[in-house]
Amino acid sequence: MPSALSHAAIPLALGLGLGTGLVSRRLLVAGVVASLVPDLDVLAFRLDIAYSDAFGHRGASHSLVFAAALAVIALACAGPLHSSRRNAFCFVLVGAASHGLLDMLTNGGLGVALWWPWSSERLFWPWRVIEVSPLSLRRIASAEGFEVIRSELLWVWLPAVAVGVALAVLRRRLRLPGQGRVRKLRQP
Repeated sequence: MPSALSHAAIPLALGLGLGTGLVSRRLLVAGVVASLVPDLDVLAFRLDIAYSDAFGHRGASHSLVFAAALAVIALACAGPLHSSRRNAFCFVLVGAASHGLLDMLTNGGLGVALWWPWSSERLFWPWRVIEVSPLSLRRIASAEGFEVIRSELLWVWLPAVAVGVALAVLRRRLRLPGQGRVRKLRQP
C-alpha cells in the first residue's frame, strides 16, 4: 500500500484544485478520511483473519462497493458537510475509491478485491510502479522507507499536485466558483 499520507493526496489535490465553492473544508476532510478508512482492515491481522480472506487486508474495504457505501453516508450528511448531496457523494466516492486504485499500483501484496462482492479476485494494474509501504512505522524510517517515500513523491504526489494546479487554473479561466460558501441547493 502507499503510505497513509499518500492516500490523502488524491482528495487533497482535487478538493484544493476545485476550491471551497465546490468542496467545503468539511467535505475535504470527509474525502481525506474516506481515502484512509479502507486501511482499517489491517486490524484483520490482529483478529487472525487471513490476508487472502474477503475481509482481510485489501479485501472488501478496498472495493468499489465499500467506496459507494461511504459515499452514501456522505450524501446523507451533505448538510453538516456544507455541501450539495451530489458533491458530497461524488467527492467521497472518488476519495474512497482512490485508495484501492492506488494500492493496485504497488509492487507488493496480494492485490485488491476491487469488484467484491461479485468477485474475490485480487487485482493489480499492469504498471506496478509504487513501492509497497511497510506496515511498521519502524520500517518506514529505514532505507526501505526512504524508497517508498521517493516512489510516492514521484508516482502519487507529483501527479496529484499537477492535477490540483490544473484544476485551479481551469477553475479561474472558466470563472467557476472557487471560494466562499457553497449555496444550499433545494433538495426534494
